[in-house]
Amino acid sequence: MAGRTWIEGEGSDTRRSWVQSRFHDFVRHEVVPAIRQDCRSEDLGVIAAGASIGAFNAVAVLCRYPDAFTHAVGLSGTYDLTRFLDGPANSDFYFSSPLHFLPRLEGPLLETLRTRFVLLASGQGRAENAGESWRMAEMLGSRGIPNRMDAWGEEWHHDWPTWRRMFPQYLAELTAAATAAGPSSVVPRGVPPAPAG
Repeated sequence: MAGRTWIEGEGSDTRRSWVQSRFHDFVRHEVVPAIRQDCRSEDLGVIAAGASIGAFNAVAVLCRYPDAFTHAVGLSGTYDLTRFLDGPANSDFYFSSPLHFLPRLEGPLLETLRTRFVLLASGQGRAENAGESWRMAEMLGSRGIPNRMDAWGEEWHHDWPTWRRMFPQYLAELTAAATAAGPSSVVPRGVPPAPAG
């Protein structure tokens, strides 16, 4: 719903920013507890994932609530939502957007984020903009937040077939790493797995 509000230009900047912020609150305070209850684990770490504007939400909820999320997977992300604003950003927008609040973030929240991991991937085919993912990776890295950006080839377009190929690969990688090293493990930087295709 939050993504649709931006893309379709529903309401004012203030309303769209409010919807975005409430969506993140909903995920943290309603979805995460429901997952933990279903899994019968109050301290279960959760992987947030999404594609396109969903990638923005996955990275944003991890950055806002690293107490609840251990990893984020952002596929073909659209991370700078200022393109949807008609005027200046307000506080709801600011605190929803990692590109905006991370540069000034200090203290315990940042320290917790430095124990989390963000995996970004983008194709380079039709309608893809890998530059958005690289920009997010650079922001995360500049704050000491572990991350990796995988650039897939030109045959991988901004479309569901790409994400259906990417997501199972990355989920398997993250869950294998977490199983081997514990639920709060971080996938180290290094040579990314070669995208199959």
